[in-house]
Amino acid sequence: MLEKKRLGLKEALSRDERFSEQELKILPRSFDVLGEIALIQIPRELEKKEKIIGEMLLELNKHVKTVYGKGKFYGRLRKQKIRLIAGKNQEETIYKESGCLMKLNIKTCYFSPRLSTDRLDVAKKVKKKENVLVMFSGVAPYGLVIAKHSKCKKVVNVELNRECTKYAKINIRLNRLSNCEAVQGDVKKICPEFKKKKIYFDRIVMARPQLKDTFLKEAFLAAKKGTIIHFQDFVNQKEIDKDISRKRVLEAAKSSRKKVRISDFKILRELAPYKYHVRVDFRLL
Repeated sequence: MLEKKRLGLKEALSRDERFSEQELKILPRSFDVLGEIALIQIPRELEKKEKIIGEMLLELNKHVKTVYGKGKFYGRLRKQKIRLIAGKNQEETIYKESGCLMKLNIKTCYFSPRLSTDRLDVAKKVKKKENVLVMFSGVAPYGLVIAKHSKCKKVVNVELNRECTKYAKINIRLNRLSNCEAVQGDVKKICPEFKKKKIYFDRIVMARPQLKDTFLKEAFLAAKKGTIIHFQDFVNQKEIDKDISRKRVLEAAKSSRKKVRISDFKILRELAPYKYHVRVDFRLL
């Protein structure tokens, strides 16, 4: 027989008589681990048994000390609703990704470990001596990975959330990066300032939130001929079939009197059934 610590969550709970077959079917297939903290989405039907689920997660993952039930992100600052399920009450953690240490508060700072592959993919595209702008940078995960894994000249991270910017500055020091900078502010105000000061970037990463505004107008203000933009979008299957994300880029470019050439389209992750987080890469001509 396999030891319990080697079992998956569903397999381990299947041995618990308190869980029916129907409850096991709706049990989450995955959860996020950020340092010593695990975050899991508990279906409403299982909320009365969430403590059992949390305690099992602690038992299966010895390095995890805290389990939170996660809710939706809300507001422009992308804060997340969480509730303690098991373990000690700690909201601050240190997560390691691609050789970078990232300190954050999971309640006040938006962060997704599920974008780790994309962060490294973008970093590998950055060329020597490029100046890179990361919009909606959070605690600077894109900026940290880019600064660590490329020979860029500088990465400027712009974030509205003051709490995130505080941690971004801590993370830059934590990773001893001299080519990375964190700026607190609204991109709608910061990008016009870049243009006013004639500061333009070779590459722009748009790690944008799920809002109707594409913010491409602001990105174009900080771009020049040859600038590469990685635009993130949120679409359903029908919108993917209709190339909606590409059309949004082309419409925004036309509105800003810019010519662009789209080079790539990638699905980054599935957020919900038939709901996707995608990336469109394009260059200003």
